[in-house]
Amino acid sequence: MNPWLLTAIIGVLVVVVVIKRRIGEPVNVRELFTAPLILTGIGVLSLVKMTGVTGTDYAWVISGAVLGGALGALRGAAVELTPRKGTLWQRYTGRTFLIMVGSLVVMAGFNVLAVKLGMQESARPVQLPLGVSFLGESLAVGWRGTLSGIPFAPAARGR
Repeated sequence: MNPWLLTAIIGVLVVVVVIKRRIGEPVNVRELFTAPLILTGIGVLSLVKMTGVTGTDYAWVISGAVLGGALGALRGAAVELTPRKGTLWQRYTGRTFLIMVGSLVVMAGFNVLAVKLGMQESARPVQLPLGVSFLGESLAVGWRGTLSGIPFAPAARGR
C-alpha cells in the first residue's frame, strides 16, 4: 500500500478517535485496545520489513516507543472517567489536549535528537509511536477504569 495513503488513513482514524473521545464515549475493552494494537503491529511490521536498519536505529526506536508509551499513559491519566447509563464513559478534557500537544513537542524533539545522534530518518515508522502512545493511554484508562469499580461497557453486537 502507498505509504502516503496509509498515513492519510491512519490520520483520519486518529482524528475520528479524538473527536469521539472529546464528545465522550463508553469504555469497552475491545475499542480501548484494538486500534492501538493494530497501529503498533503495523509499525513493528514496517520496521521489520525495512532494510539497512542498524542497532543504533533499534535502540532509538525502542527508546522512542518507551517514551511514547509513558506520554500516552500520562495522557490517559487526564482522561475523565464517569459513570453513565450504568457503565464507564471516557471523555478528553482540556488537560488531555494540553498533554497531547506537549507530548507532540517532546516526541518531535526526541526525533530530532535521535537523527542528530545517528538514527536514520527512514527507520521511524509513523504508526509505531502513535500505536504505542495510544496503547499507553489505553492501559492507563483501563487500569483507572478497573480501579473505579464501574463496569466497562459491553462490546457492540454485530461488530
